[in-house]
Amino acid sequence: MTRWVRCFWDEESVWFYFELSDGGVVLRQVEFAEPDGVAMAAASLDEWVQAEAEDRLAGYEAVYGATALIPFGEWEGHDPQWLTAEEFEGVWARAREARYRRRA
Repeated sequence: MTRWVRCFWDEESVWFYFELSDGGVVLRQVEFAEPDGVAMAAASLDEWVQAEAEDRLAGYEAVYGATALIPFGEWEGHDPQWLTAEEFEGVWARAREARYRRRA
C-alpha cells in the first residue's frame, strides 16, 4: 500500500514530502525551502533509475534532484504528518512545474 507523508527539517528549514512503498522506499520526493516555499526537488525514483541507465543522471538531478536512498522506517528525528494521495499530488504538480521551469 502506497503512503504519503510530510516532515519538516528544522536545521535546514525544509519541508519534505514523500510517496512511500510498502517497505518504506521513497518513490517520489518533494522539497520546499522555507520561508519562501522554493521547490528544491521533485524527484521520482523510477525516473532517476532510468536516467542513470541512460547515462543522463547529472542532467536529471540538476533539474529534479534525487530521492532518499534509505527507507523511511530507518530515519530518526522526524515527526511525520500523513497525507492523502490528493494532497501529495497537488504538492507534486506544483513542485514539478517549478523545477521544470527552472531548467531553462
